[in-house]
Amino acid sequence: MPLIDPGKKAPAFALKDQRGRTQRLSDYAGRHVVLYFYPKDDTPGCTKESCDFQASLPRFTRHDAAVLGISILDEASKAKFAGKHGLTFPLLADPDHEVAEKYGVWQKKSRYGRTYMGIARTTYLIGPDGKVLQRWDNVKVDGHVDEVATAIP
Repeated sequence: MPLIDPGKKAPAFALKDQRGRTQRLSDYAGRHVVLYFYPKDDTPGCTKESCDFQASLPRFTRHDAAVLGISILDEASKAKFAGKHGLTFPLLADPDHEVAEKYGVWQKKSRYGRTYMGIARTTYLIGPDGKVLQRWDNVKVDGHVDEVATAIP
């Protein structure tokens, strides 16, 4: 599936978070949603990105915006990651990469000459109407959370 362009409806989903609670995009109707896809729990870049979102939560909540992180590892991995780093927002487990595929972030990657499928670090800002307002592709972690926070109207 291709990436979702701004102006298009964000695909619906229902995934379990680190506490075993089902989170649905529809639960956040009427609010801005920052949906960031990250490759793997507890790796250096993903940890920094997640901790940056945690540190900036007051900036997002001031705009009544929700922050949701998604990767393919399971709920137990999410719980360990959240506990270790004090992450309080929902981290969603997408072990079958179904949601990652819907959002176009399940992509062919290559590293050290090896090709494999994985999550491309991507962030979506979804408006209160459920449409994508902005998308950041191939995210570089440094400064990213500030960019997202300032993009919320």
